[in-house]
Amino acid sequence: MEHESNHGRRPFISLRGVEKSFGDKRVLRGVDLDVMEGETVVVLGGSGEGKTVLLRQINGLERPDAGEIFADGKRLNALSEDELFPIRRDVAMVFQLGALFDSLTVFGNVSYPIREHGERDEARISRRVREVLDMVELNREVETLYPAELSGGMKKRVALARALALEPKAVLYDEPTTGLDPIVTHKINRMIRNLQTRLGFTSVVVTHDLKSAFMVGDRFALLDQGRIRFSGTAAEVRSTDDELMREFVAAAL
Repeated sequence: MEHESNHGRRPFISLRGVEKSFGDKRVLRGVDLDVMEGETVVVLGGSGEGKTVLLRQINGLERPDAGEIFADGKRLNALSEDELFPIRRDVAMVFQLGALFDSLTVFGNVSYPIREHGERDEARISRRVREVLDMVELNREVETLYPAELSGGMKKRVALARALALEPKAVLYDEPTTGLDPIVTHKINRMIRNLQTRLGFTSVVVTHDLKSAFMVGDRFALLDQGRIRFSGTAAEVRSTDDELMREFVAAAL
């Protein structure tokens, strides 16, 4: 699975023929997708097309019924939960609603994965929490706040800080701007792009918002009826004659 393309970069994430059903509902029907090292691929698609389901396959939160998934050269299909533990350190996920622990402060939430992965030195933990909160432009005062005391935009930033805490090689974003007003949406998109540029990790962003997609993405994949219907750069998206992709572009203008 080590073939190279995109100017010599190798795929950090590869899906081959991935299928997933829930009961008699077939959601993914043979997804093929490569995400190169250091690039941001945006997965577009209508509501109910399986974008989140696709994302959850990539770090083993769900298992595919068929097909193969590779992350950083490792085949995930046959890995046990214990074997997936280090994969999830390298492939972090920012959940749609943040998935913060209501009973923990911001400091507790961001430090949680650091402790889960064995760090016991409180000074090192505190230093890393401060570093990642700085990255998402949150000041020290927020460390003692609870999720209920945060705005929607701040919750997204804390969730992103938590995802960055273990210095992942890839970050998966599930609808990172859902429920935010246009100004905050713009700030979050700018932050996602700047962090990816600064830290160089690989990203997969799931969204239905094409304006956000164009802000953060290098390449775009359209999920339709369980398969990747179209894949291309921003220029290719804008010039495509694919009817559904053109509808997405028209809706964003």
